[in-house]
This record gives sequence, structure tokens and C-alpha cells, in this order.
Amino acid sequence: MKEKQLKMRLGITLGDVNGIGCELIIKTFLDPYMLEICTPVIYGSPKIIAYYRKTLNIPNFSPFTIRSADELQERKVNLVSCVNDEIRVEIGQATPQGGEAALASLQAAVEDLRQGRIDGVVTAPINKANIQTDAFHFPGHTEYLSHAFGSGETLMLMVSDIVRLGVVTGHIPLSQVPAQITRERILSKLQLMSRCLQDDFGILRPKIAVLSLNPHAGEQGLLGTEEQEVIIPALAQARESDILAFGPFASDGLFGSGAFRKYDAVLAMYHDQGLTPFKAMGFEAGVNYTAGLPIIRTSPAHGTAYDLAGKNQASIEPFRQAVYVACDAWKCRRENAFLKAHAMKEVKISRKFEIEDNPAEE
Repeated sequence: MKEKQLKMRLGITLGDVNGIGCELIIKTFLDPYMLEICTPVIYGSPKIIAYYRKTLNIPNFSPFTIRSADELQERKVNLVSCVNDEIRVEIGQATPQGGEAALASLQAAVEDLRQGRIDGVVTAPINKANIQTDAFHFPGHTEYLSHAFGSGETLMLMVSDIVRLGVVTGHIPLSQVPAQITRERILSKLQLMSRCLQDDFGILRPKIAVLSLNPHAGEQGLLGTEEQEVIIPALAQARESDILAFGPFASDGLFGSGAFRKYDAVLAMYHDQGLTPFKAMGFEAGVNYTAGLPIIRTSPAHGTAYDLAGKNQASIEPFRQAVYVACDAWKCRRENAFLKAHAMKEVKISRKFEIEDNPAEE
């Protein structure tokens, strides 16, 4: 990392080229202020961007085309040409070529992340069905990136100005959820969430509310035993590890009463239990943050929205917020790295003087 680097080098993937991703990218980076907070690198095709520029009647968006992120220019919107220009755009349609373009964009961004050419990535929405190939056989971005970087377990953390929310189980059928709710998994997710809130969000002592699995938190076993047998012991173990975890709380009570606002984040047991209230409260500015990766990845908390594609109707706010969250996390990581390096330097200096004062220790 160059010392003089003041802004994040932020990769941007196209997502499904027939959805709203390209429109969001163009409209977000039309704002010159965005170039003050990051140096964007779009992974795509000049032809596809030009197609959307014409469709949306946006004449003044001209990315700087480069062969590699090594050539990126500050204060410009950069575009690495990595997607086949012959791919046909069919706005609003789920097509194999749409998935092909999405995967090519993602793969190129991941390679530059591995090489340290960019500092993080914002992923535009994909269609989880048409992107499936031998190279992509995952439920979504989160699992693909976890595999690509060998990071093991990750946590899908939904972020808005109202609430931060993670899930113990993600994209799995509801019938499989109870078997996946174990003490070990809950504890692991709490550890990931606590560390992410500290390292990437700058919260020194995060307080986490944990939801129950069953209605009314199980009613002392009447409506289910997972709370008493699994969740409560996991919370006790987490507190022994100095993680401030509280609960389990019934989802309807915690969100309905507004008590969730007392906590820095909420951990839900399964996807819809957490994402339904999250999107009801913060869909217009929601961000999906992947905790547990060595790199920074965010995404707007919505899908391809084929029904809005090409109509100049999609809100750019979730995508813009995804850029903001990525840049803030990058700054937090840099500050933490600086503080740790400074602390290590002080320890070495202190140790040096101790040895000089006590030659017998040499």
C-alpha cells in the first residue's frame, strides 16, 4: 500500500447487464463528489456502458478505458475492459449472456483484489440462476468470495442508518434452518460480527442483540427448545469471550418496540427473520456488507430489478450508500493498521530500553 494513497481504489462489478446495475453505476459516478472519496474502477465493457448511456440519454459519462487497474487514473472513472463486447444486452430479461457478463466482471475484479491493485469492491446485483457455471456454483456473491479468498466462514451483514443486521443461516431452505442453528455456529457468527464492528465500523465495544428461533423466544420450551438448549448457552459462551451479546429476543417484540436501537447490531437466526424488518425499515438505503473477508465487499441490498431496468426509475441511493460504506470501512482498517503498527513500535522501543537498563537479560 502506497503511503501517499489518500483514497480507496474501489472496484465496481457490472452485475447482470440486463438489470439495473449499469444504470446505477453510471448515475452514481456522474456525481463529481464521488471522485473525491474514491477512485472507481468499473469492470465491464465500453460498449455496454455506451449502450446504457444512450438508452438513459446520459451524454456526459465517459469512463477512462484501461487494460489493467495498474493504469488507473485518480479523479477519473476508470473502466477495465474485461467483458466480451459482443454480449447482447436485452434489458429486463434473464439471459445466459447476462450471467456470462456478470461472471466475467466479477472474476476480473477478484483477480485485481488478489494482486492488490484495488482495495475493495462494490458488486452490482446478479441473477443467482443465470450466473451458474462450472466456475460459479454458489448461492451468491458472499459464498463465491469466501471461496475465492479462502476465508472460511463469513457473515452477511445488512447495514443502514437505522440498523445493522446479520444472519446465522443465509440462503438455505427454511426447512433446513433448525438443524443449522448450533452453539458453535452462533458463537462463530457473533465473533465475526463483533470483530467486524470493531475493525470495519470503528465501534470499540459493540453490543449485539440476538434473536430467538421460535415465536416468543420459545416460551420457556412450550414453543420450542432451541432457545434453552442452544441459543442461551451460546450467548453465555460469547460473554465469557468478552462479546457483549444479549437475548434471545423475539423478533416482533425487538423491532416492534424499537428496542433494537439500543444495540449496535442484531443477529437473526435465518434470512427472512432478519431481512424482512431490515428492508421494511431501510430498503431505500440498505447495504449488504460481507464480514470475515480479507477484502472489503459491499453491495446494494436489492436484486436485479428487471422490471425497472432501462426506465430511468431505479433509485441510486442503495448503490451510493454501498460506496460510502466501503470507503468508510477502508478508512477504519487503515487507521487500525496504523494504530497497531504504532503500538508495536512503542513496545519494541520500550523493550530496547529495558534490555539496555538490564544487560543481564541479553
